[in-house]
Order: sequence, then structure tokens, then C-alpha cells
Amino acid sequence: QVGLVESGGGHVQAGGSLRLSCAASGTIFSIDTMAWYRQAPGKERELVARSTPLGNTNYVESVKGRFTLSRDNAKHTFYLQMNSLKPEDTAVYYCYAGLLVTRWSVPNDYWGQGTQVTVSS
Repeated sequence: QVGLVESGGGHVQAGGSLRLSCAASGTIFSIDTMAWYRQAPGKERELVARSTPLGNTNYVESVKGRFTLSRDNAKHTFYLQMNSLKPEDTAVYYCYAGLLVTRWSVPNDYWGQGTQVTVSS
């Protein structure tokens, strides 16, 4: 069945790096829109990075220059490379994607299960 599987979270010191992965499972035609969100305890879930079907990628101001969203279309996987991590980056990170099951279908929304990122000073 179609879904998203996340990996790559962990505990790092401030200034360290992590790379989160989000792999589409099941048989799909392509990934349309893809994005990463995060939610810290007691806070609203926020959009961190988003890439549109045309390849435009936007980042929340607080992570610009530190985080990079990328993709591997052949593997139906996308990533969030996080460098120069700060304690305020601590959150559960969720991947999102609009997935096309066939070339003629409209994208459907899918969410990963979440992965914990903890940054200590």
C-alpha cells in the first residue's frame, strides 16, 4: 500500500547535522509536492520546507541557509539535510507529500509517522 516512511532523527549537539529521509512506499508514479513540518511540545505544527512540482523550494526564515530539501526521484525518496542545528530546532519532524499513483491521477496527501530530532546545547 502507498505511504510515507521517515527515518534519520536523533540526538545531536548544537552545531551538528542530521539528514532526515522520507521514502514513498508502494507503487506510485511520482511525488508531486513535498514538504517537511515540525512540531515542538506545546507549539503549533509549522512548515519548515516545501518544494512545488515545478521545483521551487521555500524555507521558513529560521532555517534558511541551514536546511536543504532534496529528492531522489528514482528512489521515490526526499530528504531534509539539517546543518548547524540549534536547540530551538528540537521537535518531531513530519514529512508530507502529494503522491500520484498513476500518471493520470491527481495527487493525494500522505504524511510520515514522525521522527524525533533533539538538539542539546
